[in-house]
Amino acid sequence: MYQVILKGVFQVEFDKTMKFNIEELPKEEVRTVLLNVYNTLEERGYSSINQIVGYLLSGDPAYIPRHNDARNQIRRLDRDEIMEQLVSSYISSEKANE
Repeated sequence: MYQVILKGVFQVEFDKTMKFNIEELPKEEVRTVLLNVYNTLEERGYSSINQIVGYLLSGDPAYIPRHNDARNQIRRLDRDEIMEQLVSSYISSEKANE
């Protein structure tokens, strides 16, 4: 077990799994924004999935066009929340297909 004490203020243990928690947005809001972004990218002739993945990985809003207010909409959402809902949806879909 590794422990680090930083200036006597707190102790961090590196052998434990950390829990990741974020405040949840309504799933419908994330769904609506992602569908608008996807449709906007398709309309503009981009590879929608690649552009969305590029944005999620980098945080660079240049991957998303301003058309249809898509860039502003997706920037209002926390990227971690988007990824959490995408993974959750994927897992639910895969479990349903078992």
